[in-house]
Amino acid sequence: MNWRRQVKDKSRDEKRLDAELRFHIEQQIADYVAEGMRPEEARRRARMEFGGMDQVKEEVHEARRGYFLETLLQDVRYGLRMLRKNPGFTTVAVLTLALGIGANTAIFSVVNGVLLRPLPFRDPGRLVGIANGAYPRGGLAAMRQEVRTMDVAAYADGHEFNLTGTGEPLRLSGTLVSAEFFAVLGARAELGGTFSRGQDEAGRDAYVILSHRLWQQRFGGDASIIGHVIELEGVPRQIVGVMPADFRFPSPSTDVWIPLGIDPRNATSYWADDYMPVIGRLRPGSTIEQANAEIPLFQAHVRTMFPWPMPADWNRGLAVVPLQRVLVGDLRARLLILFGAVVLVLLIACANVANLALSRASTRAKEIAIRTSLGAGRWRIIRQLITESVVMALAGGALGVALAAGGLAILKTSFPADTPNLADIAIDWRVLAFTAALAIVAGVISGVVPALQASRTDLTESLKSGGRGVASGSRRARRALVLGEIGLAVVLVSAAGLLIRSLWALSHVNPGFRTEHLVTARITPNESFCDNAERCVEFYREVVNHVRALPGVSEAAVINTVPLSGRVNKRAIHLEGERESLPVLPLVWENVVSADYFQLMRIPLLRGREFTEADGTGKPPVAILSAATAGRFWPNEDAVGKHIRLADRSEWCMVVGVVGDVLGYNLERSVPPWMDGTIYLPYGPMASSENHRMPAEMTLAARTNTSESRMTEPVREIVSRLNQESPVSEVKTMAAVVSESTAAPRSITSLFVAFSGIAFILGAVGIYGVIAFFVGQRTREIGIRIALGAQRRDVLKMVVREGMSLTLAGVTGGIVAAFALTRLLSSLLYGVSATDPLTLGGVALLFAFVALAACYVPARRAMRVDPVIALREE
Repeated sequence: MNWRRQVKDKSRDEKRLDAELRFHIEQQIADYVAEGMRPEEARRRARMEFGGMDQVKEEVHEARRGYFLETLLQDVRYGLRMLRKNPGFTTVAVLTLALGIGANTAIFSVVNGVLLRPLPFRDPGRLVGIANGAYPRGGLAAMRQEVRTMDVAAYADGHEFNLTGTGEPLRLSGTLVSAEFFAVLGARAELGGTFSRGQDEAGRDAYVILSHRLWQQRFGGDASIIGHVIELEGVPRQIVGVMPADFRFPSPSTDVWIPLGIDPRNATSYWADDYMPVIGRLRPGSTIEQANAEIPLFQAHVRTMFPWPMPADWNRGLAVVPLQRVLVGDLRARLLILFGAVVLVLLIACANVANLALSRASTRAKEIAIRTSLGAGRWRIIRQLITESVVMALAGGALGVALAAGGLAILKTSFPADTPNLADIAIDWRVLAFTAALAIVAGVISGVVPALQASRTDLTESLKSGGRGVASGSRRARRALVLGEIGLAVVLVSAAGLLIRSLWALSHVNPGFRTEHLVTARITPNESFCDNAERCVEFYREVVNHVRALPGVSEAAVINTVPLSGRVNKRAIHLEGERESLPVLPLVWENVVSADYFQLMRIPLLRGREFTEADGTGKPPVAILSAATAGRFWPNEDAVGKHIRLADRSEWCMVVGVVGDVLGYNLERSVPPWMDGTIYLPYGPMASSENHRMPAEMTLAARTNTSESRMTEPVREIVSRLNQESPVSEVKTMAAVVSESTAAPRSITSLFVAFSGIAFILGAVGIYGVIAFFVGQRTREIGIRIALGAQRRDVLKMVVREGMSLTLAGVTGGIVAAFALTRLLSSLLYGVSATDPLTLGGVALLFAFVALAACYVPARRAMRVDPVIALREE
């Protein structure tokens, strides 16, 4: 409380201090007089020894507690007055900082929500996941028995179910979970309960838990829903609970959670289907280090439990890590790259504001000189100027928060829908604290160079000439700041250029099929519908025939996994000859298609023939391979006429054709990296086996000159007429499917383009400002040159040479930095090197062009200098 009294009683303290100082001076004078000195000489000597009264008072004030806060408040008030006196400078500087701080606030909001905020579960610090590894049901069952450091659970998302018997059939997104799933997470149901031990075993698993969204939309929020039975895929399941609205694990799109249905008697489902991520909760007293020591031992043992040899690299590099890190995955690197980009934008903004402040310093040189002559020390001057800069940055921070709040909703759409905590990302107290700290740092960064420069004031020159010496002395600092601006801007624009070229290459890659006038629709009867293979074949034959007869439709076919849809259907195969004895069977992507599919998709036939209607009977069994698959299995041989056998069938299929490769997994790969190729089978009994149902879910593809909106209702009417319990969903053009596959790179590219655009504009403004300053400072010299006969074009060359030399130095430094930093983007690039010389050279030319444009206005002003007026002003 002492400092508050001191601030309040400042006037009284000042009077006491003044009286005390005068008393000491009078005493000193009296002592000198007593020694025989004349009174006038004694007074002069005492004044000299004490120094200036104001300086002594300042030293006393600095030694007093509470002085720092007192002077800080003075500096803030004075800074606000100075900013109000210069509204033009203040507006430009605040807006510049607001852009940089706002971009950082928006990106940090995402970083905070995704990487820093704890998961919304009980004691999230003890939740872990097994990275770089996945286990089937049998592996999970063994892990439950053998692992001692943690309680484990597993889930398999991406499953779909038909909800029937409650009105119009509805396609739901579901996740299969182990019984411990909710207990491990520490999640409670909003209504009812969760699964109990043993309810994930086959025969005891007829239960379901609903999402809050499904409960509200389909069941009207009926509180008595617990215990009711609904049909999913024709299987009755009892509702045991409804999860809260904020429970969105593992995906916000999950509608239902269903028990795994673990059945040790079924080797395929127990050891082959659904390789699942495993999560865990560390048991009391256990640590991640202990869990990491235990898991490799379990991995070595579980490999011996499989009924077939496992690849040597299966689950290689697995590790127990915090669950949040597993859920974030590759998004962590992307967020940190984006965060680094916006930090560069802020540094450029700070350099720009520092340049503005240096220009303004020339008008304040006389003020600084007067304050110095009155006893203000250099540190006091520096602190005052930096305080003004911080006040200005805090204003920019407040505006930046408003900009970030407005753009956050748009920013969130740039990230995948299953991003952890995406819906909860907001500007909270952590973000506000970060923004405040960032604004203070930005204020110091943008104010320190102008403050140091201004504090070196030459008193004589400043008081005599009004400060031209200060402005002249700041030239080197201004050049250094602009060099930094240009260099950082070059790095950002280079990164944006690389991403643009990568996106262009990705968007123009040939997927192996034609997308024009192609509409797709997912048709999903219950799986049990295809227990009768003939019924299923006849159903889809009728669907194709009826759709083909629609107005505007020329061709139609069906496939179980349409390219780039995100669905993958794997199958192990045997190859004829010595390859059949391979220790690990090749794994291929199984596409089940109807006749005319290749013609519809315009997939070229390279050798052999396409499927016919007769091939659907499976007599004789036939298959078609992609070109890359045929070359891999039979290099330097013709694959047509060779034989393969599906791992769970006894018949051998003859390869009757080889077709062009299709980019089915993404626009970079035909198949996932863990697969060996692509196989096509005709839709019919051949696609089923003892352990594999014939695909019930198929995608209809039709080539038509009408839009997808006009195709939706006719297709639904046809399907409903043939089978009332078959929902039709995901009606979209194939062009839209391809476009969606580039959504992630397109979003990060757009963000980089926006940030680099800001950096580019600020860099151009910086070049203009320095050249304009250069012309202003050399007005007298230019006037003399013109008076002595220099041509206007010589003046133009001088100004342009100054600007281009500055730009060349900045661009050179930026290109060198880009060579080092753009390598961080390697994982985000396709078809272009991180040090692509064409992109970096184009950026250099772009900045050279902008530098010329920025030099134009100052150069014209220099050419028009009147030597008489220039000399008279001096």
